[in-house]
Amino acid sequence: MTFKPDTPLVNAVHPARNHEPRRGGAKASILVLHYTGMLSAEKAIDWLARPESGVSCHYVIDERGRITQLVREDLRAWHAGASYWRGETDINSHSIGIEIHNPGHQLGYPEFPAKQMKAVIALSTDIVRRHHIAPDNILAHSDVAPGRKIDPGEKFNWLQLAKEGLGLWVRPLPVRADDPGLGLGAEGPAVLAAQQNLAAYGYDVDANGRLDADTEKVLKAFQLHFRPRRVDGRLDRSTEVTLERLLEASRRRAAA
Repeated sequence: MTFKPDTPLVNAVHPARNHEPRRGGAKASILVLHYTGMLSAEKAIDWLARPESGVSCHYVIDERGRITQLVREDLRAWHAGASYWRGETDINSHSIGIEIHNPGHQLGYPEFPAKQMKAVIALSTDIVRRHHIAPDNILAHSDVAPGRKIDPGEKFNWLQLAKEGLGLWVRPLPVRADDPGLGLGAEGPAVLAAQQNLAAYGYDVDANGRLDADTEKVLKAFQLHFRPRRVDGRLDRSTEVTLERLLEASRRRAAA
């Protein structure tokens, strides 16, 4: 069965089988960006549409910028998996998922082509406008599933999106080679403050003052999105300040 696409930007419809009504009458308030992690967009679309895959998404954007819709936006696609953002654990019911074709880290991880990024911006702008999605709810899969997922990764150009009014972005404090930061097992007020700030922004982290394995995963997720120059899960001054700037920008936006 086919359906009418939700936006005129769609080039093709390829209906997926794995979807259902959004639970509890939820509406889309989050946009989650992924990469496919497969050799070709065609293979990704085919797999995402198959019932045996156990997954699906709303849209796939290939490297040429062609947009394929697989699930209607009013339905719950199976793209986020076990995830969390700002207290919500059923991200699938509250989000729209875009898969951006890229083979991913295990298959060479090339740059995202300009035509593809142009299509990501156009589709995201259209979705955000229609669903009134807040900038700080435009997220990476790695943001909502730290450690379990790392896509779309450090090469994805979040700054380019922000320049087009998509997502929240602040200038990262430059990375210093002589500042390795705190690593696993570190404890103290700096770790606690970072955990509190990460949680305040929306990440799932326990503010216990100890840089444990879960905190390291969340720090990596934050760095993948907001400080991609060095993704190591360590708490250096660049990460601390960039996080503080981001949280302040989020608070200013909320108060406006």
